[in-house]
Amino acid sequence: MASSDAVRRIALSLPEAVEKPAWGMPTFRAGQGGRMFASLDDTDQVMGVKCPKEDREELIAAEPEKFFLREGHDDGYAWIRVRLDALDDEEELRAILADSWRQAATRTLRDRYPEVGGLS
Repeated sequence: MASSDAVRRIALSLPEAVEKPAWGMPTFRAGQGGRMFASLDDTDQVMGVKCPKEDREELIAAEPEKFFLREGHDDGYAWIRVRLDALDDEEELRAILADSWRQAATRTLRDRYPEVGGLS
């Protein structure tokens, strides 16, 4: 089971990640002024992360206890919600956050840190 403290710790351990409040909630961005790669909801029990639209349906179908969309909000975005208490462990959380970071990071930032997300 993952916690909001683990989300914050792992997200901020990613290269050049910064925390910036938005909509009254913590969000995490890839680089200063960069794109958002994760956010916590106001209950600290759900995290939002980047996810290609074409992959969302498969993830939700495979593990509906972990992944979902917030209807009317996530429909048009490459974003998915993750129930923190459904994650297996912090390694799974780290893999999800690293993948989302890679999607949000600029090419320059990704090239500077090729080891993030297990890609080297």
